[in-house]
Parts: sequence; structure tokens; C-alpha cells
Amino acid sequence: MERTEATGPVDRLKRIDEFTLADLEAVRLVLRGDSVIDWHRLNLTSDAEIDELLRAQEFHPDEPADRARLAGIKNESVNYLRRHFEYPIPKPVERATVPELVLLASSSGHRQMCACTILKCMHIIHHLDGRELLFVLPLSDQEVFHAVEEKVYRVIGSMLAEGFPITEFIGGRKNKDSLYTKLLSKQETMAAQIYDKLRFRIVTRSRDDIFPILHYLTKKLFPFNFVMPGQSTNSIFDFRAYCLANPHLKPMLPEMQAGRDDEVAPNDNRFSSDKYRVLHFVVDMPVRLPRRVLERAPSSAWTLGPIIFVICEFQLIDRETEASNELGDASHAKYKDRQKKAVIRRLQLGMREMKEPPGKKPKSERGK
Repeated sequence: MERTEATGPVDRLKRIDEFTLADLEAVRLVLRGDSVIDWHRLNLTSDAEIDELLRAQEFHPDEPADRARLAGIKNESVNYLRRHFEYPIPKPVERATVPELVLLASSSGHRQMCACTILKCMHIIHHLDGRELLFVLPLSDQEVFHAVEEKVYRVIGSMLAEGFPITEFIGGRKNKDSLYTKLLSKQETMAAQIYDKLRFRIVTRSRDDIFPILHYLTKKLFPFNFVMPGQSTNSIFDFRAYCLANPHLKPMLPEMQAGRDDEVAPNDNRFSSDKYRVLHFVVDMPVRLPRRVLERAPSSAWTLGPIIFVICEFQLIDRETEASNELGDASHAKYKDRQKKAVIRRLQLGMREMKEPPGKKPKSERGK
């Protein structure tokens, strides 16, 4: 098995007619809110692609400490598989470096399946370590949010400076009154259910710019594998129809993993109008902490690495759809009005009044 020549990461927007199968699968996972644990292979074939994937996870493959950290996660994954499943792993797979493991996972045969299995376990182990590190560090929410904002503004700022087709970018933190209202409007009144304490909204010039922008974000800001499963809303694209209409993307459809593509699903937010359209997803953003912060961690955390994970929400929409959303019942003002009325009813009358908000049909009647 040969690697293709590494050309280094490209800091430009990739046209749709340049998309590889790996690019399209990453975009599809974000649109659907799938999990990579349900995949059966990767489709990366060059050193540059593999290096870019590792850097998106906030690893620095050229630094010895990070290579050692990656090897440690891989060894823990192998040991776990042997401890609990007596999983047979061929020696060449066990001895492979992580970049070599990614290449194997993109090949075929028994070694490919073993490499994928190890990488899936590594994904979970790395994520749990990052979560534990965040828990044991003496960091306030404000410090954590600032670290995420610095990363997001750096990447989006460079996109704007390069003239990418973005007409508007808004980032910020949900204020306390908004958090109170959102929690009171949800039946699951747990702060852990609020994913948009940090939220970012990107408006593209046209609908056809969404795929390239989304692809770039998975390469430079958040890796596609840390999109939170089950938390994506795509009411803009019928993925299959969009790909069938594009001669470059159409041949890739039979290779798509993890389920078939349905038509555009309606927004399941009970306060949104049926006419409201948006691409919304939640990511567990990997953030690499500077040494000065890590030095505040207890010695028990020194084996957890330098990366934490922070949940934040993204909305991606094109300019024309955004304008349409601000008309009539789909507008943000109408949305907030429905939400506030539902909250005050709930506070005054309890759950017996928690039905569909005024002005919105019950789910059973939508589409009629």
C-alpha cells in the first residue's frame, strides 16, 4: 500500500468539484449528526490529509510529546480491546504509529478493520481524558469560553481576511436571562442540556457556498468526529438530491456510510416555525491549553494531555435563506414570543398547559 505524495495543508476554500469521498463524508456527518463509531472505514490516502486530521484534533504531530501522547492513547486502546474482548490484533497493526494506523483504516482487509476498531476506541479514550482534564483544572467558565472564542475568532478571522464567501459572522455567549428562559421552556430542565452557551453563526453568500465552508471548518476549527451525535438539524439540504444533481458528487453516493439519506427534516424545535430553515449542529470543540494553564493542574492530571473539550453550537445559513427566515411567522421575534408565552404558561399553570405553542400546528398536522 502506497501513500500519495504529501503536499501540505491547503489554506483555501475547496471547490465542490474538488471534494474527495473523505470530504463529502465529513460534511454529511455534520449534516446528519452521526457518530464515527458507526463507520466501518476511513478514506484518507495522503500524508497531508492525515496530518491535517491530527492537527484538527489539536495534536502537533511534529512534537515528540504529542507523538508520545498519541502512542499512549493507542496503547490504552489496544489493551482495552484485549482486556475485555480478547481482540486479536496483528503485530504490524499493533506496532503502527497513529498516522500509519489512519492509513491502514483507509485500506481494506482484516488489518483495515482492526485499525478502525483501535481508532474508534482511541476516539473515546481521548475524549474522556479531555473531559477529565477540564474537570480537574481550576478554570472558570469564563476562562474556558475565552479560550474557545480565541480559537474560533482566529480561524473565522483568517477566512474573512482571505475573502471567503461569508457575508456575516456573529459569535457570543448566551446571557443569563436567555439561559433561564431556555431552561424553563424545556421539559429536561438540566443545565447540561444547554448546548448553546457558546454559539456562532455564519451566513454564506449563497447556498452552494455552505458545503465548502463547512468542509473548511472541519479541517481548521473542529474535527468532524467531534460533532455531537443526534444534535444536528438540517432543514436546508436534501443531501441525496443535492449530490445527485452534481456530476462530481453523484458517483460517491454509493460509498456513503451509516444509514440512508432521508429528505430534508423539519426543524424539531417546538417554537420554530415550519417555514424556518437552518443548518444547526453542536460540536465538542477540542481546545489545546497553554503550558501556563496546565501547570495549575494537579499531578494526577499530568497524564491526560493538553487538550480539553468544550461544547458549543454552530449555525450555518446562506444569505437568501436568512432573509426568508425573517419574514412573518419564521422570524426570530415571533420565535421568542412563542417561547416566552410557553414559559409563562408553564410557570403559572404547570405541565398540563405545556402543549404546542400558540400559532404552531401539532406535529401530527404539519405538512397538511
